[in-house]
Amino acid sequence: MRFQRRLAAQILKCGENRIWINPDALEDVASASTKEDVRELIESGVIKRKPIKGISRARINAKKAQRRKGRGRGHGRRKGKKTARMPRKEQWMIRIRAIRRRLRYLRDTGVIDRRTYRMLYMKAKGGEFRSVAYLNAYLQTQGILNGK
Repeated sequence: MRFQRRLAAQILKCGENRIWINPDALEDVASASTKEDVRELIESGVIKRKPIKGISRARINAKKAQRRKGRGRGHGRRKGKKTARMPRKEQWMIRIRAIRRRLRYLRDTGVIDRRTYRMLYMKAKGGEFRSVAYLNAYLQTQGILNGK
């Protein structure tokens, strides 16, 4: 049967391990001595090519879905410092962009004038406000913002 398997692999353009031979028609396969005989057996469905085995992503996808919910992100799962997972520069970029977006909005809507905007912009650049909420709190204590 090894000869027939090899011929079938050549014809079907795959490896010998991917050749399936019908166990009920072993005598017919054994009697096949030429490539033409093997081709006929392939056409009749006695010899077939097995499908390629894939690698399932189901487990990985399930784990990713759980991670998105926040599972498996605790202290025990972490390797590396806090700043390795989210670098300080990236944290700063996220924070400063949000603060500048807020300042731009306040200037464009006319809540603050250009001079105040520039003063607050420079304070933000200096790291005075740790978040948009702190910026809003500062504006309220200064009497610039009244619940807007």
